Amino acid sequence: MTPSRPYIMRALYEWIVDNGCTPYILVDATPEQVQVPEQYVKDGQIVLNISPTAVVDLDISNDSVMFNGRFGGVATDIFVPVNAVIGIYARENGKGMVFEPEDEPEPTPPGDDTPEPPKPEGRPSLKIVK
Repeated sequence: MTPSRPYIMRALYEWIVDNGCTPYILVDATPEQVQVPEQYVKDGQIVLNISPTAVVDLDISNDSVMFNGRFGGVATDIFVPVNAVIGIYARENGKGMVFEPEDEPEPTPPGDDTPEPPKPEGRPSLKIVK
C-alpha cells in the first residue's frame, strides 16, 4: 500500500484552513533532497507556513510538498519529500499531528530468490462461524 502520510497531511491541511487557522509544517531539513532556505534552518529543522495567503502553487502530492514562498522578501521555490515532514499543525492552537519516522524498506539480500507463496485460485467465499 502507498504511505498514508500524504493523505493525512492533505486532510489536516484542509481541516486547519477550514477552521480559520494557519497551517505550519515542521520539516527535517537534513535529507539531501530537501530544498529550503538554509539560513532559516535551526537544529536541522525548519517550520514552514503553508497557508493559502503565504504560499503560491502549493502541491501536497503523494511524494512531496512543493510551493513558492517568500523568505526575507525573496520568492523561493521549496521542495520537501513527504517523508521529511515531521508534522503539520495549526499555529494558533498547536492542533495537528506529528508523524512517526518511516522505516526504510528492507533491502532484499543478494541471491534471496525465495518465491512468493501461490495465490489461491477460484472465487473467495465466506463462512458463518458460530
